Amino acid sequence: MALPKRFPGREEVAAVRVAADLLEPGAEGESEHKLAGRVLARRDLGKLMFLDLVDRTGRIQLLVRPDDFGDVDLDLGDVIGVAGVPTKTRRGEPSLAVRELVLLGKIRSPLPDTFHGVTDTEVRYRKRYLDLLMNEESRADTILRSRAVASIRRRLDEWGFVEVETPILQPRYGGAFAEPFVTRYNELDADYYLRIATELYLKRLIVGGLEKVYEIGKDFRNEGVSYKHNPEFTMLEWYEAYADYTDTMARMETLVAEVAQEVLGTTRVTFRGHAVDLASWRRLKLVDALGTEGLWTRDPEELRGRLAQRNADTEHDRTWAQLLDHALTAFVEPSLIEPTILYDYPVELSPFARATEDDPSVVERFEYFVGGMELGNAFTEINDSEEQAARFAMQADEVAAGVAEAEHGDPDYVEALSYGMPPTGGLGLGIDRLAMVLAGKDTIRDVILFPALRERA
Repeated sequence: MALPKRFPGREEVAAVRVAADLLEPGAEGESEHKLAGRVLARRDLGKLMFLDLVDRTGRIQLLVRPDDFGDVDLDLGDVIGVAGVPTKTRRGEPSLAVRELVLLGKIRSPLPDTFHGVTDTEVRYRKRYLDLLMNEESRADTILRSRAVASIRRRLDEWGFVEVETPILQPRYGGAFAEPFVTRYNELDADYYLRIATELYLKRLIVGGLEKVYEIGKDFRNEGVSYKHNPEFTMLEWYEAYADYTDTMARMETLVAEVAQEVLGTTRVTFRGHAVDLASWRRLKLVDALGTEGLWTRDPEELRGRLAQRNADTEHDRTWAQLLDHALTAFVEPSLIEPTILYDYPVELSPFARATEDDPSVVERFEYFVGGMELGNAFTEINDSEEQAARFAMQADEVAAGVAEAEHGDPDYVEALSYGMPPTGGLGLGIDRLAMVLAGKDTIRDVILFPALRERA
């Protein structure tokens, strides 16, 4: 039997469920509704069959008389279309009394346990389609993330930003400290890199006069996997001419709070066991945060010694900048539970940030954290080509020391700056990590539909 190619005029389960819920127990509505979805439960009681129909908006009970549809052979997992009238059972369950039923898709492989859903973590990640099919929470998390991204776009558009797209394959990589993925561009007979950040191309657009630009897209960093790291991840970056990092701080605080309020109905969330308010941010200087931990010094050997006293393995930290980053990552960041902006970084850690007015060894950069996890990074951008060239030269020392993640420089970007760029504030926000916070998930794999996994042996 050929299955239908379409089922027009269907409504969402949630809407019909609301219509049925308005009825009195035992009553039946008058208007007919059409639904389509998957059968995920079946209970046969004599001449009456109860089915649970599920679509992305929810679940509703179907009341079916099998004798009326004798030619339809139903299995759990089949996709069906139905027409009928809303009703509420005597026990008060919103339902649809089915008058028409058609098979739209036949299941060929048995479903997992329909009561417990997909509980095996490995299966959930490898077969996300089953996870989404069986677990309402997973569907809700996916929709929450999508709504958060849409909310971010709305706010940036309202603020006058222009959404753009920049190259994923780049002849040079830059804009972050990371090791890239390398691929081959056959037509150009050259190695290209999957971008590690959108920064350098977006700032070219500021030079070009677009003034406020943003991109939400995939970045790729050839690094390890952890609860907060996936080699392929989604990042928001924006750049705003005639603004500095204090303006950017204020925008970030507003954005995160308003997105949370829109998608959750509150700014209060629980993340990694901590209750936090995304509308309440504190601001803390980096030097003060390190000083509180007894880890602020510009002497590399002294810092190495202090880290060693804390049983930190510094064997792979070749420079003072690496040692300082180690101190931040291991001993400061985990303590930043409440929403916190950490600002004013040493220039060695920030080749693209503009120096503060009081101290050329400190730059106008901030990172922001929730629950001990970094959400993103921001600068007052360098807008002088000669200063940017000098910063790239400074990074050459890191490259010479064998730091694979160091900036290798980008002469074309320096040339772009030579045509003049307005003072600019820029920010990056990890979409996956924000989704973790909003959904209350402890691992990034729960908010990425298809996370990176090793091949099965």
